[in-house]
Amino acid sequence: MISYSNYYDVVVVGAGHAGIEAALVSARMGAKTLLLTIYIETIAQMSCNPAIGGLAKGCLVKDIDALGGEMGKCIDATGIQFRILNKKKGPAVRSSRAQADKKLYRLYMTDKLMNTENLFVKQAVVTDILAKNGEVIGVECDTGYMFTCKSLVLTTGTFLNGLIHIGDKRYQAGRANEFASTHLSDSLKNLGFDLQRLKTGTPARLHADTINWDVLEEQKGDNPPEPFSFETESVPLKQVSCFIAHTNEKTHEIIRNNMHRSPLYSGVIQGIGPRYCPSIEDKVKKFPDKSRHQIFLEPEGLDTKEIYANGFSSSLPIDVQIAMYRSLVGLENVEFIRPAYAIEYDFVQPTELYPTLETKKVKGLFFAGQINGTTGYEEAAAQGIVAGINAVLSIDKRSFTLGRDESFIGVMIDDLVTKGVDEPYRMFHSRAEYRLLLREDNAEFRLIDKGYAIGTISASRYNRFLSEKEMLERCLADLSSLRLTGNDDLKSFMSNIGINLDRGYSLLELLKRPEVEIDVIKKFLPPYPEKILNFASIRVKYEGYIKKQEDDAKKLIKIEKIKIPEDIDYSRIVGLRREYVEKLNAIKPKTLGQALRIKGMTPAAVSLLHIYIKSNNHD
Repeated sequence: MISYSNYYDVVVVGAGHAGIEAALVSARMGAKTLLLTIYIETIAQMSCNPAIGGLAKGCLVKDIDALGGEMGKCIDATGIQFRILNKKKGPAVRSSRAQADKKLYRLYMTDKLMNTENLFVKQAVVTDILAKNGEVIGVECDTGYMFTCKSLVLTTGTFLNGLIHIGDKRYQAGRANEFASTHLSDSLKNLGFDLQRLKTGTPARLHADTINWDVLEEQKGDNPPEPFSFETESVPLKQVSCFIAHTNEKTHEIIRNNMHRSPLYSGVIQGIGPRYCPSIEDKVKKFPDKSRHQIFLEPEGLDTKEIYANGFSSSLPIDVQIAMYRSLVGLENVEFIRPAYAIEYDFVQPTELYPTLETKKVKGLFFAGQINGTTGYEEAAAQGIVAGINAVLSIDKRSFTLGRDESFIGVMIDDLVTKGVDEPYRMFHSRAEYRLLLREDNAEFRLIDKGYAIGTISASRYNRFLSEKEMLERCLADLSSLRLTGNDDLKSFMSNIGINLDRGYSLLELLKRPEVEIDVIKKFLPPYPEKILNFASIRVKYEGYIKKQEDDAKKLIKIEKIKIPEDIDYSRIVGLRREYVEKLNAIKPKTLGQALRIKGMTPAAVSLLHIYIKSNNHD
């Protein structure tokens, strides 16, 4: 083993979406950072769908951006179709989504990593985590090099003992034709971690010239496209359409007749797959009454013929895959560029982590991404930025956490470390009890102060935000002070929606009416940017609901402030049942609030815990 001459503050293993954010934020905070990846050429590879965002996932990307992360800027620079989902619904459930040119996305991130100060990128396979006296000290690679460090962030994706399935064919790989990381799984086991298995899958990639686009339903993007990053003014690339196809009874018959050949149903695959993003076999099996399923045909870039068949993942044999794809209208002559496959991989229950994403077993070792039981680029990147921040702060015995009332990132991490997972975890709006407070549009208002305090937000960006914040307050003041009587045309419009302008109304009063949108009254205001007007409109129209959620959040904060002593002996709490003692010892919650959210924990048990803390002068 050759000890490498350079010593690093932080080493990040894996250059997927989690590893990228971890490495960039670490270097930007001034830490000497090393990023190790199996292949330089597959940095930021979009292993599955060529898209960023989606329901609730878009909120994660906005949170990442407000903390100084890169994902939002990258998709803005490389996106080829942008859409706001749930646009007709309330702001609490709206989310951004964009198709990416996956090659340009990868090149953008590679360039960013290679040209960031304090960040060094090397190609190597990590085979062993080195620890001494319960603390991480470095990693060993297949090259024989040992890289020493103070903190280590592990972002392994699906590479930990990855096993690919295509019918009865299976082989070890982290992605198609990329070898798996098996020695690293052994290293984690030797450190005392209990590895479990999960499964995910990806559909076939189709050749665009073999699809009959004329018979398919076109799905266009928003015009103009709305960027992800708060710093992006416009998107540069040509925008394209996606298309929708449907399975049919013939498709389902092919699948039913070959179900015994699926490793999912033959017992070969042991890992648990995501129930919200099932394979086509699962859909047909679990929804027998459904006559068809939507398939979204999404381009993988502007200069490629590859088409991603979203909603059509499978682990069936190649011959069955070809038959079922060609059973769709418009795909009768389709040719594969790459087949669909399923992949199993190792992960560690995230209850083995603190809310900082540091492991409880090894000090200075952080996990982020699919190793924590999550799925999705956005979930991985969000964990990556938090793990990277804490990898740096932990060197000086500091930490960074986000609450459930502060961000979708806080909701996700709290869910993971408190409840663990029994299937690949995906973010949903419904997981956030304060989702009206955690909207996409106000991510900077919630998080930019935190990013600026830890050095991930530049002074110029922060000053721009302060200017916009001041502008919003002026806009709200104008809405409150300006009164409107109006001309005959305006009176007539207002009369049709039940408003008599003869007595006069403030603009604020009018905007509170559900029938009145900001576009109707903005001409009576000084000229404000659209984003300020939209933000003001949400603040006014949802004022009562926002106030209620803020009050509810304050109640949560009260119990979150009650710390649980690290040296507490739960077995000494009179009346606390053994099953609760075991749960508390396993999770090691930091606060009463976290204890209350442990799966199976009752309010009565937490009340006993609270009384015990108070009686021992800890409260």
